[in-house]
Amino acid sequence: MIKLLLADDQALVRAGFKALLDAQPDMSVVAEAADGAEAVRLAAEHHPDVVLMDIRMPGTDGLTATRQMPEGPRIVILTTFELDEYVFEALRGGASGFLVKDTEPAELIQAVRVVAAGEALLSPSVTRRLIAEYASRAKEPLAAGGLDQLTDREREVLTLVGSGMTNDEIAARLFMSPATAKTHVSRAMMKLHARDRAQLVVIAYESGLVKPGWL
Repeated sequence: MIKLLLADDQALVRAGFKALLDAQPDMSVVAEAADGAEAVRLAAEHHPDVVLMDIRMPGTDGLTATRQMPEGPRIVILTTFELDEYVFEALRGGASGFLVKDTEPAELIQAVRVVAAGEALLSPSVTRRLIAEYASRAKEPLAAGGLDQLTDREREVLTLVGSGMTNDEIAARLFMSPATAKTHVSRAMMKLHARDRAQLVVIAYESGLVKPGWL
């Protein structure tokens, strides 16, 4: 069972998400929050697997709450606009991806399952546009220490992850199996202490392996 926490200041939005998600046999909404501070408190209390987090909330916003979240839950940012100016900062703060609020119900359900399974919710096309536009605006860069621990192949794979490629695309580019590509990605994540693929993308940009405008 995937346990969810909903954080949004609009009660109607929360009610809609809750009705949809609770209707799934493998999902349960265990808590709802109307602001970021409440979301952090309820996450520590209920230990959800996934948090659907709105960015723009009164008081403690979703960006601050994402940074303050306890270890464990994976955070999906909810935004009204696909290229919300805060999304990149949220990814740097530990979010695993983002969804626009007008996402189709079936896509939302699939997204929750993807994130709960440990994947990052970033399509290649969204990665390219989002990171290219906002990487240069990032503040307080994420430490990229440990990059020298990567092998040449892992560094090459990290660069391709940063450009928005999937494991299958990386495998085709480097003439290896998708399983081998996935292994290289996993090892890079471990060595760089990245929570997931989304943070690998950020590291690739902030370390200079990939630069905005290259894509």
